[in-house]
Amino acid sequence: MRLEAKQALFNALSKLLLVLTGALVIPPVVSRVAVGHTDQRLYEKQAEVLNLIKRDGITAFVREEQDETYADYNLLKQEYITLSPLPTAKAPDQAVHIFNEPRQVGNEIEDFRILSSEFRAKGRPYRLEIGSSLATVELLTATLRHMALWVLIVGALLTVITDAAFSHYLLSPLRRLISQKLQGVHHPSAFPFESIPTTTTDFRRLDDSLNEMMRTIQSAFEKEREFMSNVSHELLTPVSILQSRFENMLQDPELGHAHSLKIVDSQKTLYRLRNTVKTLLLIANIENEQYLRDESVSLAAVLADVTNELEDRLAQRELKLLVDLKPDYVLTAANRTLLFTLLFNLISNAIKYNHWGGSITIQGAMQAKGYLLSVTDSGPGIAPEHLPHLFDRFRRFNSGAASPEGYGLGLPIAKTIAEFHKAVLSVESVLGKGTTFKLLFT
Repeated sequence: MRLEAKQALFNALSKLLLVLTGALVIPPVVSRVAVGHTDQRLYEKQAEVLNLIKRDGITAFVREEQDETYADYNLLKQEYITLSPLPTAKAPDQAVHIFNEPRQVGNEIEDFRILSSEFRAKGRPYRLEIGSSLATVELLTATLRHMALWVLIVGALLTVITDAAFSHYLLSPLRRLISQKLQGVHHPSAFPFESIPTTTTDFRRLDDSLNEMMRTIQSAFEKEREFMSNVSHELLTPVSILQSRFENMLQDPELGHAHSLKIVDSQKTLYRLRNTVKTLLLIANIENEQYLRDESVSLAAVLADVTNELEDRLAQRELKLLVDLKPDYVLTAANRTLLFTLLFNLISNAIKYNHWGGSITIQGAMQAKGYLLSVTDSGPGIAPEHLPHLFDRFRRFNSGAASPEGYGLGLPIAKTIAEFHKAVLSVESVLGKGTTFKLLFT
């Protein structure tokens, strides 16, 4: 998972946890707030009533000569005020009490939040009760709860969106580093050294480190190619001289038969050395782009030339060859000689590492990403631990073939030629079932 996606997922989960926590914490908090708000309103109404009594006198509400109770309800009977006289001998309770209690209002019984207090007016004690319907309190509680939850949810969503947008903006230099400098760069020469614009110190250091590392690698590659090219050129001359000397020695009539056999064996070794030097020189020339890609080449035509060249070797090992190119594919910018060498090495490898009387299947077809050419043999297959090193130079593995020749340069040169033609060479193998080399031309 990408870093940006992980960060966005973490932000979303943290906000979800915040919403769940709020859903658990908000209801009791809101209930306390609503009750506190109701109690505050009751205290304020008590102060107003006492001020009215102080201003207008108690007789404005009750008549002293009668022990009657003053009561007042609002229209919906959600609030009420009662003023009741107490026995003259009773001392007023100085404490204010707030409690919940059902009261009968008209023909109905309602639950009220009641403030009760006692005071003395004109020498007589009175009890003042101010009630507020609990239905009103519950309505206020539900309203506040819903409002708080919606504010929390909307706030969480907004923060998730803003966090995702900020993360996208913050990580944009990293995405450019990956897309421009890591993905699709298969060779140091194709690496872009332009600095990525960013104000983040970490990304700036990463960009500078990548540039410095790739300059070092590019310099090492160039030195290696130059060394291989120079060494190959220098080795060809003494190899040619030795070959000429051996040929002259074989023409000497005084040379004994035993010595002649030794010279012939030396010539074989020298011949293999010369081929290896030529192969290394070919790889160096391809990597240095000393070949042109200015021909339109038919894969079917090149493949026909290769199979015709290898016909004797196929017959010698009694191998069956099946070619199925549907349709043919023409490369508009290619080098026919190098393509011949590429296919020759792949098919030659399939012949060399195959069972006696086995088969080789060559198929070609258009795919979504390009034209796919595959070469499949019925050989012993390749162990999974060897597959990552199959295209390494001078690397050979014991695959069960009978005394295969060569120095392990056939597949590396095939890989080099494929990359020269902007093709992708890959391999799949199953032990005991054979190996398939795939060429994808894009």
